[in-house]
Amino acid sequence: MTRSDRNEATTRPRLTGEKLTTREFSRLAGTVGGYPYVKIVLDRTESVLHFIDSADGTLHVKYIACEILGMSIDELAGRLDSFNDDVYRNPDRRFQLGTLALHTRGGVAEGGRTDGPFLSLETVDVDTMSGDMLRAFYHRVRAHIDPSLPLLLKPANHRQEGYVARIPESEIPRVLSHELYSTAAFVPLNAGEAHGRLRVFRSEAEYRADPEPLEWHDIVVMPRVPEDVPRVSGIIHTEHTTPLSHINVMATGWRIPNAVGIGALDRIDRAGLAGRWVRYRVEADGSDLHLEAAPPRDDADRPTPAPPAERVTVDRPDLSPTPVTALTGLRADDHVRFGTKAANLGELTHLLQHGSPRWLGFYRVPRPPRDNLLRYLARQLGLPEDADDTELADAAQRLVKEHAQVPRGIVLPFSLQQGFLDSSAGLRAAVDRLDGALRGETTDTADAAGTTDATDTTDAADTTGACLEVQRLIRTTPLPDPVRAELDRALDRHLYGAAELVVRSSSNAEDLAGFSAAGLYESVAHVRGTDAVLDAVREVWASLFSPRAVRLRQQAGIPLDHCRMGVVIQEQVGATVGGVLVTCNPLSPRDFRDVYLNISPRSVTDVVTGEGAPLQYLCNTMEGGSRTVSLGSAATDLDGPTKELVGRLALISRLLQSHFSPDEDYAVPVDIEWAIEGDRIDLLQLRPFRTAG
Repeated sequence: MTRSDRNEATTRPRLTGEKLTTREFSRLAGTVGGYPYVKIVLDRTESVLHFIDSADGTLHVKYIACEILGMSIDELAGRLDSFNDDVYRNPDRRFQLGTLALHTRGGVAEGGRTDGPFLSLETVDVDTMSGDMLRAFYHRVRAHIDPSLPLLLKPANHRQEGYVARIPESEIPRVLSHELYSTAAFVPLNAGEAHGRLRVFRSEAEYRADPEPLEWHDIVVMPRVPEDVPRVSGIIHTEHTTPLSHINVMATGWRIPNAVGIGALDRIDRAGLAGRWVRYRVEADGSDLHLEAAPPRDDADRPTPAPPAERVTVDRPDLSPTPVTALTGLRADDHVRFGTKAANLGELTHLLQHGSPRWLGFYRVPRPPRDNLLRYLARQLGLPEDADDTELADAAQRLVKEHAQVPRGIVLPFSLQQGFLDSSAGLRAAVDRLDGALRGETTDTADAAGTTDATDTTDAADTTGACLEVQRLIRTTPLPDPVRAELDRALDRHLYGAAELVVRSSSNAEDLAGFSAAGLYESVAHVRGTDAVLDAVREVWASLFSPRAVRLRQQAGIPLDHCRMGVVIQEQVGATVGGVLVTCNPLSPRDFRDVYLNISPRSVTDVVTGEGAPLQYLCNTMEGGSRTVSLGSAATDLDGPTKELVGRLALISRLLQSHFSPDEDYAVPVDIEWAIEGDRIDLLQLRPFRTAG
């Protein structure tokens, strides 16, 4: 049967006197994110509502062009942009497009709350329907749905939420995106498979009190897995969390299955799986996590996970004498002397003042069937769609310079840390003992192919003790007078008048392919006075030698003598909201339009540590607009002006991705920590966001 025949046999193009029943819905439905759905098209000219056979994911515009207008695929491709403008942006459009999704976990329905199934009606998120158009669309669809099925309007973006808020709920019941997210029983955070032992903890306190440590082959189940767990084989959160917490970013780097499973504890209890060996699988488009009993692994007695197929590459640090330097004096290539974080901040500072020849890169890349996306960038920058490259680049620079800044700061180079370590014979000896313990743990044995494998041969307690001794000595050893004097001069020259400072880590052993180090090293906020700054600097240096950091680097094949720590000291900025964003959608890898933001009204730390439940946003950097995925623990959403500023931040972040991408594909997303106060956006950190793909 051809696709055309299949469409003729399974679509219901004319429902002039019929109702869509549950049975018909099931016959036509496809599935995405675990939800069955049916796409619909209202032909206003012909006064006909089309329910599309959605099992094969047929696009709305393809259905309209080929099934209603009789166009060929080539004709559609040749005028796709104008066709999309007509169906999504034209106020006098002939067609209105939407999707019906079936939900079974309850929501707001006619007359109040319901625990039974209901349908949601949603337009495409870039649709510019007015409030009157949404109202008419809802009522037309409602008239063609079996009255026993509750139908709720789901606004597709913040603009539509504003329209719907002015319509009485008694007329049009609605459900918001964040309400559905909060009831989702399953959220795939990272796809993958694991064979391991299931370790179940019903609280973080229970986990902390357990005398048996987690092993590399364990699959940990907790309400929210804390950021300091060792490397494991799989993660199941039994409460909602964010993909951008430190532990979830680390899990992506480890390439392990990771998901939210709200009912996982009950399921594990019923099956008696706690403490047993299981096979665990997470599918990106799945509707639930997969768990089944399995025999123990053959290599379960191995003390560490197998080494990565490709060893993590670290640039050797440059330890040549280097002065304490202002951020304004650093560029990206300085990472070998100051660390990745500092170098990226220096590069950012330069961009804000001088611009970038790569601003347009992301939008130049072909996204079939489009040759490029520059017309979309022009719209976002308020320019005509035919604006030339110079106009676009100038407008991009104005946007970035007008709204974003990097807090002023200074950076301590690797050579300063090395000078401090060398200043104390006891400290040098302690570092040598740690290095010896690590070398003793690793025995290189050649296999038949001539490659090497790393196997622990000594008690990990020896390494832990050596790490703790190095940390103790770093914290208690005074800085040499010349170092203190140099730091005093730099603080006075570049950070005069700052009421509070933040002291941040900047290592060369982070933000690497295969090793993110998210949350692994220390930063100290709200620091006042020179003595407190010196203590914070030593705390940051000591974090390079924490038992967890040393162990995770060892497992990634990063030698201790390749690792150094720079220190960024910046003015502490105020913030009404702060957060983290990535220039991709980590829950939908094929989504090239959206930037994903986690937002806290209190602190960026609430987002990355996973301690708080942040607001979660998606901002479209092609057609514009944004939507709230989750309110987290916030009582209300952001106000309108802050939403607009967050949208500008999303567009700025996409421009920054273009500059920082390592090649001409401009495909590597960036991860940015940021803070907003008033109309000012402070960029606090930028690094590549390493996805599992």
